[in-house]
Amino acid sequence: MTSGREKAYAYLKETVLTDPAMSGEFLSEQEIADRIGVSRTPIREALLLLAAEDLVQLVPKRGARVAALSGREISELMELRGLVERYAAEHAIGSGRAPVKELGDLLDRQRALTGPDQAREFIAVDHLFHATLVSAVGNSLLDRHYDGLRSRQVRAGVVALYSGHGRQEAVLHEHRAILDALTAGDPGAARAAIDSHLESTLKVLLAG
Repeated sequence: MTSGREKAYAYLKETVLTDPAMSGEFLSEQEIADRIGVSRTPIREALLLLAAEDLVQLVPKRGARVAALSGREISELMELRGLVERYAAEHAIGSGRAPVKELGDLLDRQRALTGPDQAREFIAVDHLFHATLVSAVGNSLLDRHYDGLRSRQVRAGVVALYSGHGRQEAVLHEHRAILDALTAGDPGAARAAIDSHLESTLKVLLAG
């Protein structure tokens, strides 16, 4: 059975912290407690966990504020993603376990999500696309490590979609290049496609 703290932690991390509009905003413990049907105690406990992950900042006498993504943090996020995703692509190709069918299906789902009103869902599928590649390695510790990047990744991705004109179409094209390289079993092309995708995202975010 899911505890109140676990429920609050999941809600905050998956819903509140992935919303770019919440960046830098203070959180109302009572409002969140009312929204998910728990007392304020598990909300506080969840916020302590999130503060330990540097996802919220605890300000004396003010409460918890959603930590804004700095330029340095965005750069480090993309660097870390590159290390993990390049390794995953090489491993998936080398082991013959590249999830080509699953990634193709996710790309089709993304292609159907057009317009600013579907930006968060588009980026949620974007994360799933990359997480599916990482999962092909078959390393549960790596999966958990990568999943820990999700809230930052989704928030940054939504910002990039709004900041860069034509970014949605560019993401689809970049994902297609990654999938084509995996389908061809070409690790060099896969690394290059992943690097190009992450560099393009970083450039849009830092310019915005």
